Amino acid sequence: MAVEIIFLVEDAPEGGYTARALGASIITEADTWDELKQMIQDAVNVHFEPEDKPSLIRLHHVRDEVLAA
Repeated sequence: MAVEIIFLVEDAPEGGYTARALGASIITEADTWDELKQMIQDAVNVHFEPEDKPSLIRLHHVRDEVLAA
């Protein structure tokens, strides 16, 4: 059993967020941050058997920003 699973969260180009698990085949998206957190929890619960489910979910929000020089 893994102690935690990490999700890479990015701003979606069309709005909202996308989240991709590192080390597991889980991808989800949502329009708001609160919806995304719920979608991630639901996806983790569906993906793992109860005895294999991580006890922590870590969200790593990555945001690219480009500035004119």
